[in-house]
Amino acid sequence: MLAAETKVGNSQREHSSDPARSWKMIVEPVEPFLHAVTQRLMRQAQDFDPQLVPYAEHALNNGGKHLRPTLVALAAGCFGKPNESHVTAAVIIEMVHLATLVHDDVMDEAQIRRGSPTVAAKWGNEIAVLFGDCLFAQALKLASEFPTTEICRSVALATNTVCSGEILQTQQRRNFVAARKDYFRVIEMKTGELFTLSCDLAAFLSGAKPEQRAALREFGAAVGTAYQIYDDCVDLFGTEAEAGKSLGTDLAKGKLTWPLLLAWERANATDRAQLENLISKWSPENFTPVKNLLTKYETFAPSVGEIERFLALARGALRTLPPSSGQTGLLELTNFLAQQTAALAVQ
Repeated sequence: MLAAETKVGNSQREHSSDPARSWKMIVEPVEPFLHAVTQRLMRQAQDFDPQLVPYAEHALNNGGKHLRPTLVALAAGCFGKPNESHVTAAVIIEMVHLATLVHDDVMDEAQIRRGSPTVAAKWGNEIAVLFGDCLFAQALKLASEFPTTEICRSVALATNTVCSGEILQTQQRRNFVAARKDYFRVIEMKTGELFTLSCDLAAFLSGAKPEQRAALREFGAAVGTAYQIYDDCVDLFGTEAEAGKSLGTDLAKGKLTWPLLLAWERANATDRAQLENLISKWSPENFTPVKNLLTKYETFAPSVGEIERFLALARGALRTLPPSSGQTGLLELTNFLAQQTAALAVQ
C-alpha cells in the first residue's frame, strides 16, 4: 500500500483507514481560509451582468473539494498565516479552473458535474462556451487589481498553458503513438499547471525566496501530475461513487490515458489491433473487453507506480523548506492521494 510506504505522524496513522476523515484532517487547519474563498466566489457571481448571475451562481457555488485553494492555503502556511491577498489568488485560480470545467463539459457532452446538471446541459452549449469565456475574463480582471503585474502575468500564462494542454489532448484522441509520446507533458500542462500556479502565487505573495518559490512550483507540478494519473485510474479501475460520474467517460471520447497506453504498449499485435478497434468504434459494451485487456497486461500496478514516483518527487521538493504547519499539510496531502490510490486496488 502506498500510504504505508511513507513515514507519517501519529495523527495520519490514526485516520489512514478513513479517506473522508483523512481529507478533513488536512483541510481543518485552513477551513477559515476556504470559507473566505467560498464567500468571495459567491460575491463574484454578483459581479456579472444581472442576466448572467444564474449561470455564475450555478458554476461558482457547485461544491467540490477546492483542491487548488487548499494548496494556496497550505503553501502560504509554509511562511506564516495566509492573508487576504492569498484568498484573492485562490479565488482567481478557482475561477480559471471552473472555466475549464465548463468548457470541458461542452466538449465531453457531459450532463452531470458534481451531482448537478452542467451549465451546458442546463442552458445549452452556446451559453456554456461564452460563459466559460466570461469566467476566464473575470479571473484576469480580478488579477489585474493587484498592485503588481506579476499575478496577472502568471495567471494569463497558466491559463494559456492549460488550454494548450487541452488542445494537444484533443488532437491526440485515438492516436496511440502520439498520446504515448506526449502523455506526461499534456497532463502536466492541463492539470499540473494550476496546481503549480497555486503553490507559486502563495509563495510569491508570502515573500518567499526564489529557491523556495521554485521548490513549491516543483511540488505543485508533481502533485498535479500524480492527481491526473490517479483520476485516469479511477475512470478505469474505480467505482462510479469515486468518479462522481459514469465510468469509461475518457474512453467514450477517445482520450488515451496512462493505463490504456500501457496496455497498448505491452500488447501483442492481435490484442493491440483489438484495443485500437474498441476505442475507435466505441460503445458502452466495449468497456468490459477493454478492462479485460487492462487486466491481461497488468496495467494497474505500473500505473500506481507512476503515481508513487510523482508523489516522491513532490515530497522531495519540500525538503528544502523549513518545517511548518503548511509543509506538514502538503506532506499529508501527498499521503492522502497515495491512500486513495491504494484503495483502488481493493475494488
